[in-house]
Amino acid sequence: MLNFNFMFASEGTPAESPGVYITHHITFLTNHSPSGIVDFSVVNFDTVFFSILLALAFAGLFYRVARRATTGVPGKLQCGIEMIVEFVDAQVKDAFSGASPLIAPLAITIFCWVFMFNLMDIIPIDLLPNAAQAAGLGHLRIVPSTDLNVVFGLSLPVFFLIIFYNIKMKGLGGFIGSLTLHPFSSKNWVVQALFVPINFVMELPSFLARPVSLALRLYGNMYAGEMVFALLALLTLSGASAALSSVTGWVWMIVQVALGILWTFFDIFVALLQAFIFMMLTIVYLSQASEHH
Repeated sequence: MLNFNFMFASEGTPAESPGVYITHHITFLTNHSPSGIVDFSVVNFDTVFFSILLALAFAGLFYRVARRATTGVPGKLQCGIEMIVEFVDAQVKDAFSGASPLIAPLAITIFCWVFMFNLMDIIPIDLLPNAAQAAGLGHLRIVPSTDLNVVFGLSLPVFFLIIFYNIKMKGLGGFIGSLTLHPFSSKNWVVQALFVPINFVMELPSFLARPVSLALRLYGNMYAGEMVFALLALLTLSGASAALSSVTGWVWMIVQVALGILWTFFDIFVALLQAFIFMMLTIVYLSQASEHH
């Protein structure tokens, strides 16, 4: 059964200002407030909990299906898992030019884990936070991909793998050369020496931008989706009792509910698309790093 965020805003929503309501929903359950822009002593417990929970759910589901797989007529669950595996394997074969036993498992892990992260966004926005408040927890944020720590935690290992494959396939000198000998080159070694710092300044930002673009693209899309659900909840329940006292109010309420339904389906599509993009860019980056020039 499909749950819709706009149908489960908290009872206290109308009494809260929009700013307070939204701030409450974008605040993590953490050990303490950060002392600056970067504070490695801060732990977002809700992010850690849901990330591990979804990882265990993903691993447990695939392990269960693998153990019960049959060569006969497969069940619906086995068919679904096989479709995912075959789809990801086809993307790896098409996009990765080298040969590595790591790429396909990495790709399917990224795709499934990121999709599960994103799919948490369709859980009613107040359902789990209200349950957490009833249990004595001040805040609870359930979408891991709206945490910068998570998205960079996914993109940085990919970045390190890019460096590893570059050095493995091209050697350390070849890797340094890829950053310093292009796009400008000359057969004259004096002129080439002058081009080296120019090439390095031009190539390094685009190289370092890869993990940043991977992380921020995912974060930005999922953060925006979370904000839309919060706004829909505010629009739907703010003054709801007064709105339902008139025909116009009923019409407006139906329009808001319809918008919420449409956005839920669109958000599922975005969740799937962002997981696919993250996976494909990972494969492409590693493929480029594996090319031996």
